[in-house]
Amino acid sequence: MLFTITGKHITITEAIRAYAEDKTSKLPRYYDGVNQVEVMVDGSPGANKMAVEIIARGEHGAVFVATGTGEGAYACIDAALHKLEQQLRKKKAKERDDKHMGEGSSYAGPTQL
Repeated sequence: MLFTITGKHITITEAIRAYAEDKTSKLPRYYDGVNQVEVMVDGSPGANKMAVEIIARGEHGAVFVATGTGEGAYACIDAALHKLEQQLRKKKAKERDDKHMGEGSSYAGPTQL
């Protein structure tokens, strides 16, 4: 999986990089198709607020985006990852349900004359 992290108005320390990479490495557990993750950390100059945007790109052009805002980089990363995990679970469940459409007790099958 390809991982990139960028900082805007903030320098990315090795600790933040390692934390983000460790947390995002678990994303394929929720959706197998994730093959690229971008993390963008934005530290607003003058304010104590931070924003983190995580973009996960998957198979067949699927793009998942989540943002988290707060006072610390670690908390923002956790918030954005939580939102992203929910999106990935929903996508996987939807694909799983679509595979099994038409089967089950409500499906009568072809009619014979």
